[in-house]
Amino acid sequence: MTAYEPPGAPGSDDPRAYDAVVLAGGGARRLGGADKPGLRVGGRALLDRVLGACAGARTTVVVADTRPTARPVRWAREDPPGGGPLAALDAGLRHTTAQDVVVLSADLPFLEQATVRRLLSALRTGGADGALLTDADGRDQPLVAAYRAHALRRGLAALTAAAPTGGRGSTVGGALSGLPLRRLTAALDLTRVPDHVASFDCDTWDDIATARARIREHGHVLDEWISAVKDELGIDLDVDTGVLLDLARDAAHGVARPAAPLTTFLVGYAAAQGKGGPEAVAQAARKAAALALRWADEDTAGAQPDVAPDAAPETRPDAG
Repeated sequence: MTAYEPPGAPGSDDPRAYDAVVLAGGGARRLGGADKPGLRVGGRALLDRVLGACAGARTTVVVADTRPTARPVRWAREDPPGGGPLAALDAGLRHTTAQDVVVLSADLPFLEQATVRRLLSALRTGGADGALLTDADGRDQPLVAAYRAHALRRGLAALTAAAPTGGRGSTVGGALSGLPLRRLTAALDLTRVPDHVASFDCDTWDDIATARARIREHGHVLDEWISAVKDELGIDLDVDTGVLLDLARDAAHGVARPAAPLTTFLVGYAAAQGKGGPEAVAQAARKAAALALRWADEDTAGAQPDVAPDAAPETRPDAG
């Protein structure tokens, strides 16, 4: 198992600290047994999209067989495998230590970090055991939720104690195997947070097609593309894309169209050399944009040449 603590993650004594448990080991029967966590929406695997949304977790546990992921995680598996969400949650929870735990399924294409923060805020500002999203029809989504870890452990322990004994060789995971998740959540005091977009999950091929189409809508495509590129390149940096787009426009209009991508690349390279964050990118972009404007001004200042009209040929810049 590989533990993951993101840069700047809250420490164990920080009240902002939370862990995440991602359930990714289901059978995907409505998808014909396809590898659902590995299906791509917007160029990224569904599992990687969910891991990006909980990137602020101190520890992220994925309950499934191991696979390559964009972010390092800790792996766990219910015993026996395929025991259902309740057994999987119990297996993942055993590897967490934070007081608050975000529990997510691995098929949420539109989940964002802001949604996770909303759930945690709703949990921490009240006295409930958990805060979960509700979908467009008002139905609870217990696998898009933030819980108090002690409430989950208490409920799981009660269900385990009440389960029929399996004789020699039975396990805690086995005692919970096959039980529906509502057996746990029904005993919890929960706060509801409506969000029909972030709660959208992909259970069928039609759901996958809907998600892929929405990703490419005009209002989403740039943000989705930037997120996909950052995941692909292993970059965890938030920058003002508006500044970079303005720079590209100025370079294209003031210099030449091919100058746009080349200039933005050089700005990123300059910021990386200085080991800077978003402000370093913004500062380099401002400098390059000012240069592009000066370049364009020279082109429109033909009536005010820098060299006097009567200058001798050998004193002009292009003199041979």
